[in-house]
Amino acid sequence: MPDILPPRVIHYAAHAEYYFAERCHINELWNSPSDQSVSIARARVEPGVTTQLHRLQGVTERYVILEGQGLVEVGEQAPETVMPGAVVIIPPGTAQRITNTGSADLIFLAICTPRFTPEIYEDIDSEL
Repeated sequence: MPDILPPRVIHYAAHAEYYFAERCHINELWNSPSDQSVSIARARVEPGVTTQLHRLQGVTERYVILEGQGLVEVGEQAPETVMPGAVVIIPPGTAQRITNTGSADLIFLAICTPRFTPEIYEDIDSEL
């Protein structure tokens, strides 16, 4: 049986944002060893930037688009335009990247189950 987390509120800390080699800015809203089941990150992609083509091993990721517009590429699907409210489902081991096609930052939540850890990240840009 999984551990039950105590009730709590985690407040947003803008200063915790960092630049990730994937070519985007990340703020880990929730990623704790005490909760292996999920992690939630706020991702920010600057205008004109395409994130690194990558995949996550053993983890399902969901993008929830909050602001801006982009072009998402997932697996063998045709690239698709995304705007606020769109949810992108990315199965484990599936190639993915997103391009900010707008003039303002593209901001989305990246929700991973189970939680994201650096070991599961695989850069596949170099395989092209």
